[in-house]
Order: sequence, then C-alpha cells, then structure tokens
Amino acid sequence: MNKPLRHVWLVVGVLFVLLFTSTTYFQVVAQGRLNAHGQNQRTLHNEYGRHRGPIVVDGHPIASSQESGDTYGYLRTYDPGAMYAPITGYYSVVYGFTGIERSLNDTLSGEADALFYHRLADVISGRENQGATVELTLDSAAQEAAWDALDGRRGAVVAMDPETGAVLAMVSAPSFDPNELASHDTGAVSSAWSALNEDPERPLTNRAIGGDLYPPGSAFKLVTASAALETGDYSADSVIPGPGTYSLPNSSSVMNNFSEGRQEPCGPDDESTLAEALRQSCNTSFGMLGVEVGEDQLRSTAEEFGFGQDLSIPMGVTPSRIGEDLDDAQLATTSIGQYETRVTPLQMAMVAGAFANDGVVMQPQLVQAVRTSDLSTVSELSPREVGQPLSAANAAQMRQMMVGVVEDGTGSAAAIDGVEVGGKTGTAEWGADRAPHSWFVGYGQQDDRKIAVAVVVEEGGYGSRTAAPIARDVMEAVIQR
Repeated sequence: MNKPLRHVWLVVGVLFVLLFTSTTYFQVVAQGRLNAHGQNQRTLHNEYGRHRGPIVVDGHPIASSQESGDTYGYLRTYDPGAMYAPITGYYSVVYGFTGIERSLNDTLSGEADALFYHRLADVISGRENQGATVELTLDSAAQEAAWDALDGRRGAVVAMDPETGAVLAMVSAPSFDPNELASHDTGAVSSAWSALNEDPERPLTNRAIGGDLYPPGSAFKLVTASAALETGDYSADSVIPGPGTYSLPNSSSVMNNFSEGRQEPCGPDDESTLAEALRQSCNTSFGMLGVEVGEDQLRSTAEEFGFGQDLSIPMGVTPSRIGEDLDDAQLATTSIGQYETRVTPLQMAMVAGAFANDGVVMQPQLVQAVRTSDLSTVSELSPREVGQPLSAANAAQMRQMMVGVVEDGTGSAAAIDGVEVGGKTGTAEWGADRAPHSWFVGYGQQDDRKIAVAVVVEEGGYGSRTAAPIARDVMEAVIQR
C-alpha cells in the first residue's frame, strides 16, 4: 500500500474512532442528562404524545394534561395557574420545563424506574401508558391565604409542618401564568417568554427557595440567641449589655438600635435580660452577644439549622449562608442578620420550625405521595431530620421568648386569639436609598395543630407592620378551621 493511501486509511480510521466514541458518549454516558434537559425537543415531542400525570393539591389537579387534537396529542394546563406556578413550573414545547414538572419529570411521564412494573402491566393489558400522579403537601387554604395576603407585592411566604417537614404553603410574588408558556401556539409562547424575561420584577424567579437571597435582618437574632443558649452560659433570664450605641471592634462604624424604631439603651443601666433584648429587638445587645459567643459557635448552630446545606424538596434550594473568616465587627453585624448573611424564606421557616419541634429541624418536603393511574401507592412522605441546633429545653426557652415578642413586642400584629404564637420580626437593610425588607419568622400551635412560617416583603419596611399580619393570616388558615 503506497503512502498516500495509508494516510487516507489513517484518517478514515480516526474518524471511525471519533464517531464511535461520540455515539457511545451521547447514547450511553450522557443519555440521562440529555433526556432530562429542559429544552430537549425530542424528549418533549415524545412525552407530549402520552398522558402526563397530574400534580394535585387537596384532591384538585393544579396541573393536568388534556387531549389537544393536534400533532402533540396533549396540552398541559394549570389551574389556578399563577398561585402555584413557582412550584409546578411550566411544561413548554418551546422552552422545556421547570419546577416540579422538571424535578419529577420521569414520574409524571411514567418513565421512572419505580414505575417499571406498572408500565409492564400496561403493555401486557394493552392500556395506554400514563404518568403517575404527584400529590403535594400543600394546604390549599394556607396557600390561598398567603397568596391573598401578599397581594402581588414582591416577596415570598413559606409555611411548614414543623414535625414532618411538609411544606404547607409556598408563594413567590410576582408570579406568572404557566398556561401562556404551555400553549402549542409557539409564536404566542415566544412573546410571553420574552415579556416575562424582560420584566424587571423577575416573575419567573422562585423567591421562596432561590434568586438573589435576602438579608434576614433581626429575624436572624433567633439563630444568635439559640447559639448563646447552647453554650450553656446563657438563659432567657441572663443579663446582657444593651447600650444605645455600640462602637464595632477595630472599626469606625457604630451600631445602634434604630432599625426597630429605637435609639435608646435596651434597659436600665444599659442592660437587659436576653428575653427582653429579643422582645425589643436590640441590635447592640445581639451584636455584642454574637462577638461573645464567637464565630465557631454561631456558624455551627446556623449549619444545624440548615445553613450551607444543599436541599432538594425536590426542586433544588439555594443554600443560605453567613460570611467567612469574620472579624469581630463583621461578626457583630452578622449576628443581627446583616453583613453577608443571606437566606431563603424556606430556610427561615426551618429555623422557626425547630422551636416548635423541640429543637429538631426537619427536611422540607413538597411531595406527599406518588400514585399510579390505578391509585396504587408508589411512595409517600417520610419525615427526615436535618439537624438539631438546640436542645428541647433550650427550644422551650426560645418559644417563651418568642411568645413575648408577639404578646408584648414587635410581633404583636401576628397574634391570634386562643393560639400560642411566637415569632420575631426583621427589618433588613440591603441597599442605599432603598426601603428595607420586611420579615416575620415564627410559629403557631393549638392542641395538635402546628405551623412554622416565614414571610419576606421586599422593601416592605418594618416587619412588625408588613410581614407579621401576613404570617398571622397563614397561621389562622391552618390552625383555626
């Protein structure tokens, strides 16, 4: 064989190797990832031709498939749409899928491994293969109360069952109508997509579990107080400093108590009990307390609450965080929920839930059960612990202090007659010349009914005025019905 011919065979051989390698990679190695990709048009066209399982809340399908009479076979519809859109996401032939539609795509499409025998039975019997039903943990009354109370203002509400981790409400506003993106009119879908992405209010962002995250402000004092109790050196009755101003260590900055409407000392002789400091939301008290407790204790407590953990509910949750390698000035501001402290509302609902659950934080979960089309149960919610940031005895002390905040402090707008309500307001500064974010984080319990809730209203001002009444409405919807 002459030299030019050998070169040709060499090139052809290399091309065959590359073709074999690429085919093997895309058909074997990357198959699962590519099939699950939200904008894989082949997957979407295949799946639109089969009946996709519904997503259900309290027996009502909030996402379902209807025969469309066109080449796709089925149209995904959402009712009531915007109120649940950050959870359901959308299922679009143009732009793929998000939310539960994406996280549980294999289940809803009927392709999950757990549904193998059900698919086999369908083949044998000649039935059309149908996706499974996903029943969510959401309480429709709590969801509606949160939606109505937030009233379109930018922000989020999350409510949980503190004993099981079941998410009872998750509202992010402003929201969007997923029906516009699920339409088979691709031109209309593209127009709706462009409008949503160009909207400065960011309606496609689920603020409850992601986005840019929020500084929690004074609501974080619940974590600082818990860290102090867990050292064994403090109790609710411990007397701590609370001057009107606090010159931050090795800094020219000065902390004061104005963020909750005060500039005065927190008590006689610039001192108060820990319980009184929480009731009044004294910045200087908690700034100095955080420095005394130390970064290691504060960080370990926060991590036990769930900070820094990768959570799936089953949508991915952006981890909440506090700053790294803090000096004492940064530690002081971190201890009052400022500096680099950033949280999701879901994380703060987990914090509240720990106090109502004897110090144990439960894994948040949105799926109550998965059932086949013949109602056979594939899986059900199984409560799981995330951590235990404080003992049952210290959790009881925290409840006592939080009840004081609601009964005779900054959280009085969250009070409900005949119900034990404990909480903490927050007024979180986040930008120059911008109104602060409004927070309320707390719990309610009556007999065997319990709920933990976190509310944030962007640029809502004082938490006592804006967020606390929203939390009250959500707690009432669950406890008093």
